[in-house]
Amino acid sequence: MINEAWYDYFMDILLEKYPKKAELVENLMDLLNIEREATYRRLRKEVMFPMYEIVKIAAAWNISIDEIIGVRSQKVCFQMQPMSYLEPSKEDVDFVRKRVQALELLRDSFDSEYMVACNNLSRSLSAGFEILYKFVVFKWSYEYCNSCNETFANIRIPEVLRKEVDKYHRNMKYVTNTSYILDNMLFENLIREIQFFHSILLITDEEKELIRKELHKLLDYLLEIANTGCFPETKNKVQIYVSMLNINTNYSYLYTGKTEMFRIHAFNMYDLINNNPEMIKNCKEWMQKKKRTSIQVSEVDEKTRIEFFTRLRQVVDSLQQCN
Repeated sequence: MINEAWYDYFMDILLEKYPKKAELVENLMDLLNIEREATYRRLRKEVMFPMYEIVKIAAAWNISIDEIIGVRSQKVCFQMQPMSYLEPSKEDVDFVRKRVQALELLRDSFDSEYMVACNNLSRSLSAGFEILYKFVVFKWSYEYCNSCNETFANIRIPEVLRKEVDKYHRNMKYVTNTSYILDNMLFENLIREIQFFHSILLITDEEKELIRKELHKLLDYLLEIANTGCFPETKNKVQIYVSMLNINTNYSYLYTGKTEMFRIHAFNMYDLINNNPEMIKNCKEWMQKKKRTSIQVSEVDEKTRIEFFTRLRQVVDSLQQCN
């Protein structure tokens, strides 16, 4: 039997990628071109994965070799996961599905935690609102696709991706404790972006009005959460904060009850993923400190909540004034 700590950690990473063992076995067989029994012998640790197989797995599944073997290089490795939201490859869809599958396990966890600090409409906020999520993809398309003249009307999110986004939105509500830390200018920045695209004729008057109405639906939902301190669907705990200090991008921390992960949501909709324990500890502490420089608007006095959401509704309604 093999008992090296790094090898145990490597096995844990494989099971995190594919929590269902049968699925892990099938993917390893395909990737390494080995027989089923040989795969099971490796997973039972009767024999080791040869180093060339470990390198092949790491390259294909975006795993840091440094972290696996415990190299102390004083460098923190992030894994970037770029993907296409309009023409997703099989690998793109598989990545999203794996993330959703990991979230599905939250239903059996009693101490999971999710924290997000954001200066723009995060995936966890927009995913449940079709038009808002479409706007997020539209903005990504404008910034990163070859054509910067694609109109909002012409954006078509593939159905296979739409279904996974819906599952993601539903399963995030099973996190035991969720915290949203919103930049105090998040909605102002969002309105400015919508106005810009409207000014260059990529968003019509009618589409702008649809976005405005859906933003009000989002505010209605957030107000319901702020009033009760929980998701209405699952009754799991939610806290909403407004940061008094600017947040320069979106950050998120997820603890599933077994594993931890920290993400920097860079370049609009790409993820930089880190599993380094020390980095995760530092980032988690940073996000907790961020709460102390923020105003809590959930489960506080009614006057604070009313003032906060009244201001946001006025910001959203400013879209009507710019035609």
